[in-house]
Amino acid sequence: MNEELSAVQRMMLAELQTFIAKHGYPPTVGELAEKLKRTKASIHGTLDKLITKGFIRRTHGKARSIEIIRTPRANVIDVVAVPMLGNIPAGAPISTEESRSDAIYVQADVVGDAPCFALSVTGDSMEGADIVEGDIVVVRQQPLAEHGEIVVASIDGEVTLKRLSIRDGNIRLMPENRSYKPIEITPESELKILGRVIATRRVTTKA
Repeated sequence: MNEELSAVQRMMLAELQTFIAKHGYPPTVGELAEKLKRTKASIHGTLDKLITKGFIRRTHGKARSIEIIRTPRANVIDVVAVPMLGNIPAGAPISTEESRSDAIYVQADVVGDAPCFALSVTGDSMEGADIVEGDIVVVRQQPLAEHGEIVVASIDGEVTLKRLSIRDGNIRLMPENRSYKPIEITPESELKILGRVIATRRVTTKA
């Protein structure tokens, strides 16, 4: 049996374990597709790979027949659930207490011990940083950030994803697309750093 698991396969196995522990029975393919934001065909493909590698078994054509028969060795990278809090940019400040019904799974060593949340990117203002519409950004919740870091910030009640620039006492939120202008932070601006981007994920339907 092949012990090597891709990131997608590890996330699928983690979601299966979480669902079964919570409900006492396995999820359907439709429930997995909705939770992981993927197509049913993609879910079937990943499940088939987990079967081939000896981690699960299932009865095709029968709902809720997925059974975990073994888990990865301890040296396989652990993953943790990070809550999805909606889209970025948005029209109102993000609350880390809302929208916790959805989550994505991220490698534990990336997240560390700090509280984190995830957002789905809208728009193309950060494409120069290889962050495009539909991507998911994982954000470490923190009130401060350093020059050059990509942050989620609230400016006068509106939330945006930009690169922080601090030069000669001037603060700007910089896009990574020449079609957009920098956001100048004035003494009258109400700026709040909500967190720093620590990882990005490109949503794909491949298993």
